[in-house]
Amino acid sequence: MYSLSSVLKRLILIHVLSVQLLINSELPLNMTNAYLNHKCLVSQGKYKPGSEYETRLKRIMKRFYSDSNKGYDGIGDPTLSAMLQCRGDSYGAKCHDCFATALAALRRRCPWYKGKMIWYDQCLLAISSKLSFGQIDYDNNFCMSNAKKVGGDQIAFIKAWNNLIIDLTNLATIGDNYTLYSVGEKRYKGDMIYGMVQCTRDLSPKACKECVSYNRLHFQDCVNDIRGARVVGRSCSFRLEFYPFIAKQVRNI
Repeated sequence: MYSLSSVLKRLILIHVLSVQLLINSELPLNMTNAYLNHKCLVSQGKYKPGSEYETRLKRIMKRFYSDSNKGYDGIGDPTLSAMLQCRGDSYGAKCHDCFATALAALRRRCPWYKGKMIWYDQCLLAISSKLSFGQIDYDNNFCMSNAKKVGGDQIAFIKAWNNLIIDLTNLATIGDNYTLYSVGEKRYKGDMIYGMVQCTRDLSPKACKECVSYNRLHFQDCVNDIRGARVVGRSCSFRLEFYPFIAKQVRNI
């Protein structure tokens, strides 16, 4: 037979675990820097220790380390190019720390590969033995979605989230001082849908629109009827949630 004190301890433990699960499931990810994915570009081959490629790559990474607080850096030629793109609200120390984390992880996950890329919640680090600036990467994209479904009128939700992403893409690419980054929210049947769109700074506004449009259509099945999803790529990304995940996310669309 259990004593009253042991029963109370079990109930308290269950309550604590339940609260932790709830917090973890709803934690706004602007407070974290979670690893998302990586890719070793095997087709580009490997470089040898002490080679000219390694020397040049180290020089570029040293520059990125010094300039990573700016939020973006890119350099390259037809034989070696690299890009660091931090999320629009992750600059200064956040971008610097994300770059350091991404570089260490990329060295560990893709040792000696000439081409490689890694995504974290707050940054992307991409390295290639080819010149890729200004070009949309249609190959290196992926989708991550919540297990929970929206339910109800699926067609209405599909229309709502597509309209939000289209509006945010237009905001990110409009005017002479375009940012290629925007956040906002849209009301949907008593809920708020929060969204973010970002393209890498090497793209033109036109290319940014094309990239987001391609991923929006290509990954429909991953986003439709889902309470939260993100499509992430080398050239552009977007995200939808039913909670605010970016600091100061107050723009109504």
